[in-house]
Amino acid sequence: MKIFFILILINFTNALTNLALAESSKNIKQITIDEKIGQMLIIGFYGFSLNNESSIIKDIKKYNLGGVILYDYDNTLGIYERNIQSPKQVKTLVSKLQAAAKTPLFIAIDQEGGMVQRLKKEYGFPNTFSAQFLGKKNDLKRTYKNAEIIANTLKDVGINLNFAPVVDLNINPTNPVIGNFKRSFSADPTIVTNHASKFIEAHKNHKIINVIKHFPGHGSSTDDSHLLITDVTDTWKDIELKPYIQLINNGMVDVIMTAHVFNRNLDPAFPATLSKIIINDLLRKRLKFNGVIISDDMQMQSILSVYSFDIAIQKSIEAGVDIILTGNNSQHDKGVVEHMINIIKKLISEDRINESYNRIMRLKKKWLY
Repeated sequence: MKIFFILILINFTNALTNLALAESSKNIKQITIDEKIGQMLIIGFYGFSLNNESSIIKDIKKYNLGGVILYDYDNTLGIYERNIQSPKQVKTLVSKLQAAAKTPLFIAIDQEGGMVQRLKKEYGFPNTFSAQFLGKKNDLKRTYKNAEIIANTLKDVGINLNFAPVVDLNINPTNPVIGNFKRSFSADPTIVTNHASKFIEAHKNHKIINVIKHFPGHGSSTDDSHLLITDVTDTWKDIELKPYIQLINNGMVDVIMTAHVFNRNLDPAFPATLSKIIINDLLRKRLKFNGVIISDDMQMQSILSVYSFDIAIQKSIEAGVDIILTGNNSQHDKGVVEHMINIIKKLISEDRINESYNRIMRLKKKWLY
């Protein structure tokens, strides 16, 4: 009799398991290819406030958009009128965005500290030190406290993804996009790694996702990749990989942003964001990074001066990029989400799309649910 009841219990348990698997399979099938691709996009938009007729809200609902990026400065208009006015306004804006989402959104921002912080003192947010200042002080407790202020500020308004810290080495102090803006902790990879670790630790303690950047290294460049092709063939050094290697080995890294830099010694044909050699062979295989890879803004001139937007998107995903960042700030296109989804659906295999979608969802389930 006892064995009989055990068999019944086993059969009942198996039935429940099969039902759960069937339901899970059903839910997976309910996610359309457009919605999977939608998760691969982080998009910029215009507006301090939103309503149901706003194009970004429509894109979130229709395409299961993966995330948005907030700016304070609008490049197309040349004025500080974009997404940020005050803490209360940003919090309301973020709440409206998340309320429209089927899947929790990445709400992204560049809040490094110093000269690169979108949430500025004049809008009512706390001011924080630059990476260069902190690296020179070389006080890890101070760096942690500074990063904690940033993380608290982001959490208070609902921002969950910070495009920071910069782990580029300050090899060229006159670098127009890194050194000149005091964005690097140091030219010493050990100092960079130690301070980046504290920056990340403070964010993790407040459930904010970090994106380290710009792989495989932008600190030695003499040009600004926002403006033109940036060739680091003659300036880049292997030492620029050290912070990535150490941080990955220490389990500190969830997301890495690629650099729009060209290095003939690493890939004779493509810049890093479009390079299978750099992203797949170097970052994935050699450095053993299994997390999410995001592009730098795909509307930057270092890319668009050489490649069409469509080809750049195709090549970057084929190379191994999981999320395409489009700031929609140097040129504003309300139809960019639909356009990108159609490009990716046409040019990229569903298996490759699923690969990125699964990585993205693992990250969201780890931090956003």
